[in-house]
Amino acid sequence: MSALPVDPTPGPHWDELVRFWEESDWPEGSKVEIIDGIIVVTPPPSGNHNDIADDLQRVLYPVIRRDWGVYQTQPVVVPTRVGMFIPDVLVAPKKSVREAEHGLLAAEAELVVEITSRSNANHDRVVKLQSYATAGVPLYLLIDRWHSGRPTATLYGEPKNGLYRVLDVVEFGGELHLPDPFGLTIDTSVFPLG
Repeated sequence: MSALPVDPTPGPHWDELVRFWEESDWPEGSKVEIIDGIIVVTPPPSGNHNDIADDLQRVLYPVIRRDWGVYQTQPVVVPTRVGMFIPDVLVAPKKSVREAEHGLLAAEAELVVEITSRSNANHDRVVKLQSYATAGVPLYLLIDRWHSGRPTATLYGEPKNGLYRVLDVVEFGGELHLPDPFGLTIDTSVFPLG
């Protein structure tokens, strides 16, 4: 894991941090994000992690608008939180993604999905939850494979004043409903455990 602290306000330090993030030679296959002004490098996700992302991507395509895309490697920027995240699954307008210089502004996302890994689950549960709510992302789906007791899927929505409301939560095996504009029920029983 590498780290580089930065001033927590957008501006020249943010620009320098993004430039460092873009120009550095990171280990192949690793996921490199800026979390609270620190560059965090994590190893590639596991096969089970990738299977869940693939399952979600497959069920989203039939229900999204034609001018939206489903992405797994698109950077999402939350400069007010000094963050640049790479969600496990992202639904956003194709035009916005094409026009994004360094990364899509989080406010332009329609849905962000994070799938926890054992080593960084708290980033998804706390930092990213707060960051996406602050940015006004309409829906945040947290697939928490390492939740105490049993893996869960939690859908957050209706962001207001930097906080989300829990719209639905199910243990793996249950069905989770994504509201409009998706109108989709996700069967979590197909998600691999561990």
